[in-house]
Amino acid sequence: MTAYAGGFDDPSAEVLADAAAAFGLLASSPRLHIMWALAQGESDVTHLAERVGGALPAVSQHLSKLKLAGLVRSRREGRRQVYYVDDPDVVTVVRLMVGQLAARAEEASSPVRTLRGIGG
Repeated sequence: MTAYAGGFDDPSAEVLADAAAAFGLLASSPRLHIMWALAQGESDVTHLAERVGGALPAVSQHLSKLKLAGLVRSRREGRRQVYYVDDPDVVTVVRLMVGQLAARAEEASSPVRTLRGIGG
């Protein structure tokens, strides 16, 4: 790694490739919605499918991909498979990005914002 202005070192090519792969998985709206839901708390596939409005087989397939990438984990509870995110950094990234974009969208649609843009 080489230090550049600002004191940050460049990550290795392997780390960048891993990050790109993780972000690539999160570039899917359904998978990001699943990650958002799991960032709020653990769930089984049936409840996730209901929450994100997806078909059970599709949500299960998304969960498999996220699990293979190490973004989610699962455990057995009787006959159910319960999914969760146990990496606080992943939870932070998902909450920060989705939360910021949701706040911007809400701000952009607020009447005060709309009125400021008129006749100004």
